[in-house]
Amino acid sequence: MGASTPPALAAKQATGTIPVVFAAVADAVASGLVTSLAHPGGNVTGLSFLAPELVGKCLEQLKHAVPRVSRVAVLSHPGALGERTEKDMLKRAEVTARGLGLRLQFLEARRPDDFDRAFSEMIKGRADGLTVLTSIMIFDERRRLVELAAKNRLPAVYPWREGADDGGLMSYGANLPELYRRAASYVDKILKGAKPADLPIEQPTKFEFVINLKTAKSLGIEFPPSFHLRATEVIE
Repeated sequence: MGASTPPALAAKQATGTIPVVFAAVADAVASGLVTSLAHPGGNVTGLSFLAPELVGKCLEQLKHAVPRVSRVAVLSHPGALGERTEKDMLKRAEVTARGLGLRLQFLEARRPDDFDRAFSEMIKGRADGLTVLTSIMIFDERRRLVELAAKNRLPAVYPWREGADDGGLMSYGANLPELYRRAASYVDKILKGAKPADLPIEQPTKFEFVINLKTAKSLGIEFPPSFHLRATEVIE
């Protein structure tokens, strides 16, 4: 079973016969894992979490939470998700930003040592908000990102709830543990005789919107009342 896009692609390249189930890839079609969500074909199937769409949603939530935000830093890990997926995510970010009247500052981090440089560039570029594009490296280093965002007083939105759990301002994204549980059901079906080619790629049915009131207070931010009503969870 592949946890994310790179391991899933590696598994697909390694075998064309052994069933491969992925649990949380950014975009199954754009990454080249399958040709169709409804009819994967071949030996690969699993779940995709709609990464390009989530980029736009995260920017929307940030702008609604902090209306004064005008220039948002977008931190990515190049090469983490595949060229086409990354282009789709950046394009979606640009389209959404134009609609919200935001200017974007694109920054890259290939390894954790790049974070300090990236945040220095954010401040020089006068960024007043932050969002990150998901990758295994960025997810694993999220606590460091949360610390740097707090140090530089940047309101940030993350594409997984763990970002808000660990002290980020807020998050919007799919429930990762739920995706893993659903992937396990695919493994069970295959072990009972189902063919990966006949199991359509599933997408999230539940998205989590988590806000952190403690972090908001430290940044002098007061969430709109509607946020409290819409939030999946409010961290106090």
